[in-house]
Order: sequence, then structure tokens, then C-alpha cells
Amino acid sequence: MIDHISIQCDDIEASAAFYDAVLAPLGGKRVLDFGTVIGYGTAFPTFWIGTHNTGEGFRESHIAFRASSRDEVHEFRDAALALGAELLHEARVWPEYHPGYYGVFVRDPDGNNVEAVHHTLESD
Repeated sequence: MIDHISIQCDDIEASAAFYDAVLAPLGGKRVLDFGTVIGYGTAFPTFWIGTHNTGEGFRESHIAFRASSRDEVHEFRDAALALGAELLHEARVWPEYHPGYYGVFVRDPDGNNVEAVHHTLESD
């Protein structure tokens, strides 16, 4: 159902460096770059970041990116931590979601909760 989503960033360069690094293990890359607005995806942009230009204050968003394997979840985590991102929840199975839900949660440069998740039938 979702075609694309966008978030506003206080520091577009820091956010672009973060998303360049963490989306690469998942197959994502910059598809369009207008300087103040950048679209990520595989063939088409499905996730956009842009400079903060509307509203006041911070409202945390949760963004989950699908990984094709548990190894990709770990690569996403490693890329985020290499940039100094805060680890919110280590990669593990989250049985409260479903037995094969394997995810890791980190903070992006703007304080958003960003996740990489792999869905599998494995339970451990």
C-alpha cells in the first residue's frame, strides 16, 4: 500500500551519510538527489529525506526497512554503529510480533527509531 515515505532532517548531510551507509546492505541507494531532498530505493525512490522546513519541535518516527536475510540485519546494525548511531535494541527475534520476526533498532541523526527487519519461519 505504501508508495513512498519522507522525513525531514535537521542536517541533510549527516542524514544522507547515515542512510547511504545503512541502506546499502539492504540493496538501497540514492535514486534521486536534489541536494535538499534525496530519494532512496532500488529502481524508484520509496524513502525520502529532506531538510526540515515545516512545523516546530521533534516528533519521533519509526521507520522499518525490510532485509532479505538476518545477515543484512547485522550489516545494517554494523553500518549504523560505525557512524556512531545509538543502538536501541540489539538484533534478535521478537516473538511478540511473530516467531520469525528478526530485527535491530537504532537512532538516526535526527533521533528517529530506525529498524532493519527480516521475516522468516525460523524461531531462533
